Amino acid sequence: MSRRILIAGIGNIFLGDDGFGVAVAAKLAERTLPEGVVVADVGVRALHLAFDLLDRPALLLVVDAVDRGEPPGTLSLIEPRVDGAGAGIPDAHSMNLATVVDALRGLGGEVPPVLLVGCQPAFIGEEMGLSPTVASAVPAAVALIERTIARLIAEQSKDAAAAAAEETG
Repeated sequence: MSRRILIAGIGNIFLGDDGFGVAVAAKLAERTLPEGVVVADVGVRALHLAFDLLDRPALLLVVDAVDRGEPPGTLSLIEPRVDGAGAGIPDAHSMNLATVVDALRGLGGEVPPVLLVGCQPAFIGEEMGLSPTVASAVPAAVALIERTIARLIAEQSKDAAAAAAEETG
């Protein structure tokens, strides 16, 4: 695979389940991932992620706590819209995808395709550590991400093979 997949675990570890993305990134960093797959524990550093995105990856896979009104610990694979209005002035204690997109565009970068693995939080507030329900969703999120990456790499390989066959045929 010539272009990389960037997995960004985002969230604030001081706000309970908001640290979900960071916890998943830590688990993924312990695993052997395919060549070209990079894991970043971004936390709340939106500008750092924007700078990483200047070297436009083939895909940005964001991992975060996402309130969708589901039972706590529910995982979702979402293709978020990133073409809307911006988030305004970044807050140093939080971040969201809109903040990253605004910063990236301000730096002259292009937004790559984005997928979001979200987990329904049980509690977001001043508290260290994930709730037991959300903590138990971390291994399932790792497995979901690994399956998603394998599928995307297989699709890229298939597309590359079809393009090569078309050139020679």
